[in-house]
Amino acid sequence: MPRPKSYQRNDATLQAMELFWSHGYYATSIDDLVRATGVSRHGLYAEFGDKRGLFVAAAEAYREAIVSPAFSPVEAPGAGLAQVRAYFETQINLAAARGLPGPGCLMANTMTESGPHDTVFRDLVQRHLDRLTAGFGNAVGNELRAKAPARPSLVARLASFLTVSTQGLWSVSRITPEPRPLRTYAAQLLFAVEERIQHDR
Repeated sequence: MPRPKSYQRNDATLQAMELFWSHGYYATSIDDLVRATGVSRHGLYAEFGDKRGLFVAAAEAYREAIVSPAFSPVEAPGAGLAQVRAYFETQINLAAARGLPGPGCLMANTMTESGPHDTVFRDLVQRHLDRLTAGFGNAVGNELRAKAPARPSLVARLASFLTVSTQGLWSVSRITPEPRPLRTYAAQLLFAVEERIQHDR
């Protein structure tokens, strides 16, 4: 029996996600997507509207399949820098398992590929950055409050620092042949945050 439509949509979305992640939005053609998904051009347009609609669905699949499993612990109540450290290690391990140099981060790639003029892509990326900043803020705030009252301004600065540094780390993974430099940078990043927290207490 044929698979239900929901499964076909999910499969097509994940296959498109891999293609967009590896090659970018503009370098991926509708013909590429037809070949990758096994869905006709008409079927893709009927299901997603257009190539941009499929990319938006693929970005959501990326958040659910790649970002959330690693980052949700950082967002959990009581999370601290141990969870931030585990997030970096999980994603670096994933990149190494996929093969380095790798495709980096779909959201970071989109941020540099599309530019500020494309409001759809800009909003997708901004929601991703806002999520990272809120999650890092949660972990940093908990870490600070474990010893003393947390200053909101410091939490916000460190959360933003972690967010921007994270995008740089995943971008560098696109030209890094093995995981050791990524682990070294992540360790240095966490050390800098820990030092600032210790200094501010």
